[in-house]
Amino acid sequence: MTAQVIAKLRSDARDNRARILAVARATFAAEGVGVPIREIARRAEVGVATVYRHFQTKEALLAEALAEQVTPCSAIVEEGLAADDPWRGFRLVIEKLMESHAPDRGFASRLAQAAGLAVERDRTLRLMLELVRRAKEAGPLRGDFVLEDISLALMANDGIRAESPRMRVAASRRFAALMLQSFQASPVPAPLPPAVRLPLSRG
Repeated sequence: MTAQVIAKLRSDARDNRARILAVARATFAAEGVGVPIREIARRAEVGVATVYRHFQTKEALLAEALAEQVTPCSAIVEEGLAADDPWRGFRLVIEKLMESHAPDRGFASRLAQAAGLAVERDRTLRLMLELVRRAKEAGPLRGDFVLEDISLALMANDGIRAESPRMRVAASRRFAALMLQSFQASPVPAPLPPAVRLPLSRG
């Protein structure tokens, strides 16, 4: 086999892997993680065996597909920790996490299922716990707040239904403002972002 043929095969393999990942990200975001591997393969225009050559399990594919989204999450929490004012840092984290996940339905639930990202996920949670501790000690964050309250907010944020990703993001901004007021020890009413017309049912 010539060097040129080997290079072509390697290039084809890289292209296949990139296409599988792109299809998996879009599919999991739109339809959840229940989509079978054979459907991912069909949409990526490759064989099922090709998918498994690059990703030994569906869990491995899910972890890889989410990896590019988890790193920005860690960066957001680190940015919050770096803020001089712990409450301002906490507020920034909630706002940015909700806004960044709003266009991607089900991100929080998919992340919870991605065992391959457990180390990075646990690191991010430790950073978030430290930010929560600082915000409580500073006073603005209510004393009975727990990390699970962020999980509840993100799950609810995942459930936003709107006519377009742009409208989901706008609705998410308003929801984040409401959540932040509820997290405050002594809420001070503040103007909310504009409301967005949303369906009154899950249909």
